[in-house]
Amino acid sequence: DRIPWLCALHDILRREDASRQDVILACSALKKMYRRVLISGASAIESNQPEQLGENPALKILFVHLDGSMDIIAGRLEKRRGHFMPPELLKSQFDTLEPPSAPENFITVNLEKSLPEIVLEIESAILQG
Repeated sequence: DRIPWLCALHDILRREDASRQDVILACSALKKMYRRVLISGASAIESNQPEQLGENPALKILFVHLDGSMDIIAGRLEKRRGHFMPPELLKSQFDTLEPPSAPENFITVNLEKSLPEIVLEIESAILQG
């Protein structure tokens, strides 16, 4: 059920890339396949490859893996008001998570850092290309 939504996000990313716009997209993309679809669209499902060359070249995306313990994230979820993600789903999110690994283009940022430190680390990675 997520694949059509991820394909739509891929299409938005391709459109912005074609117009030379920089984009920041926030979504969980917990599984490697979800990240492949964001990079390559529907062709990732058919080929099961992270990159698809040819008439539909893959996008270059930097994934940011926000890494933290279940306790830290649960504490932050408890402070949210009006958010769509109920705290009861957190364990299933951890169970589903396939952390990024080589050859994926990613950085891992520790959630124990302060928000300004987290933002600075992500900005630095983006600027380094």
